[in-house]
Amino acid sequence: MRAYISSGSTFEQEIGYSRAVVDGEWIFVSGTTGFDYSTMTLAEGGIAGQAAQALRNIDAALAKAGASRNDIVRVTYIVPKAAEFPECWPVLREYFADNRPAATMFSAALSDPRMQIEIEVTARKQSGS
Repeated sequence: MRAYISSGSTFEQEIGYSRAVVDGEWIFVSGTTGFDYSTMTLAEGGIAGQAAQALRNIDAALAKAGASRNDIVRVTYIVPKAAEFPECWPVLREYFADNRPAATMFSAALSDPRMQIEIEVTARKQSGS
């Protein structure tokens, strides 16, 4: 059984994708940036502020899928400036304090030069989630 999760972001309609796809016990959350989708504005506070907002967006998608951050098994970080990545480590360390998924970070340009981080996760619902 496949289900599609939307955040209400205008990007989903414009580009043609879902915030997340649930396929059985697996949840695939698309690359998520620091936009507050209710206002379509980017979070302030540099890469750390944008990472925190991206993680709130991921939390919302996981909740709609009946899961939580503790179900995340894989995370990928994309940052335009690799040297800035350590600035968001405290945010990531706090978010993943109870669950340390497999992780990869790479540096690449993002579609909007104001974006400083994009985060993609894969989660697997645990029994009872």
